[in-house]
Amino acid sequence: MKDILTGSLNAFGLAWWVEITTENPTCLYYFGPFNNAATAEIHKPGYIEDLNREGAQKIQVVVKRCKPKELTVFDETETPIPTIIKNVA
Repeated sequence: MKDILTGSLNAFGLAWWVEITTENPTCLYYFGPFNNAATAEIHKPGYIEDLNREGAQKIQVVVKRCKPKELTVFDETETPIPTIIKNVA
């Protein structure tokens, strides 16, 4: 049931996502989708920890409702770090 609800919310752009931007490398990451902001907030520290371990700098985090077209967007002129993808449904 939870997966159906999350999928429905996501289809309408109403699901919650953790959006993380980093510099060095310059990347934009989306982690989710989540049914509510509280659940996204619970998972946020793990994503930050993973990016810190990978050496990302100047990490900024926002929890918001959206419908990302891509889960990872990076500056192709830089050498990318390995992609970290966690999907929590």
